[in-house]
Amino acid sequence: MPARRGTKPAAQTPMTAAKNNNRPLLGAHVSIAGGPAEALNRGKEFGCDAIQIFTKSSRQWAAKPYSEEEIAAFKRNWRETAIGAVIAHDSYLLNLGAPAEALRKRSVGGFIDELERCEALGIPNLIAHPGAHVGSGEEAGIKTIAKSIDEAHAACKGFTVKVTLEITAGQGTTLGYSLPQMGQIFDAVKEHDRLRLCFDTEHAFAAGYDLRSAEGYERAFSELDKYIGLKRLAAFHLNDSLKPFHSRVDRHQHIGKGYIGTEAFARIVNDPRFRGLPMCLETEPGEDNQDLAADLATLRGLLK
Repeated sequence: MPARRGTKPAAQTPMTAAKNNNRPLLGAHVSIAGGPAEALNRGKEFGCDAIQIFTKSSRQWAAKPYSEEEIAAFKRNWRETAIGAVIAHDSYLLNLGAPAEALRKRSVGGFIDELERCEALGIPNLIAHPGAHVGSGEEAGIKTIAKSIDEAHAACKGFTVKVTLEITAGQGTTLGYSLPQMGQIFDAVKEHDRLRLCFDTEHAFAAGYDLRSAEGYERAFSELDKYIGLKRLAAFHLNDSLKPFHSRVDRHQHIGKGYIGTEAFARIVNDPRFRGLPMCLETEPGEDNQDLAADLATLRGLLK
């Protein structure tokens, strides 16, 4: 497999520059209740430098298109709140690797809709789990995922939003649980230059990347550089792990309260290779957002 080495991640957020490129943009997944524009107000209220949103309810297949007023309000609030980066996550209903053609086609249609929503709002990255092979086997699953992404790319020619595949924990038959395997998925996509990567700390830890040690940390990012390229790294999900190392279980925990601990997060937030990248929490905010505030305070306390 050809290596795609790079020394610096790609720049983020075409609408707004990072507020301080000498540090990462720390934030969280926030609700779009009341419309996507409200997510930016929530992010500002919570003290986020970056936010992640769903572009619609993650529990439903279809939703009304955004109105011109909703799009304008989102862009206005993005400017006024000066949130450094906004990223989106697709619906968990989608499976781009489904061997059943009806589900695959429905998933591709839903994925295209989400790409269109991101493009309308000016969001540069739509984060997606690659998909699950559901018994068809890993090789067949990779081919199916690539076929689905190719169809979405073909339907979205000229779009600036990038399909941003997220490393997974490897639970069940989900694919993308190792960086070599993610490289295979990238290689199988025709327009793979349009792909980016999201690194989820809990998923990587559960999949067998021991980020707790300096050696394990370097192994993970050396593999990322070799098989994908650091220049394609677009975002992080910062989550501790409720389950032990190499559990292959996708269960997030608050920062410093799980099996990963704070040392790995200190390495990430201070790694000069990742300056300016959005790094979002995906844990529950807790009552009155106390847990979210505590996690952000912990992460900021690790900055040197």
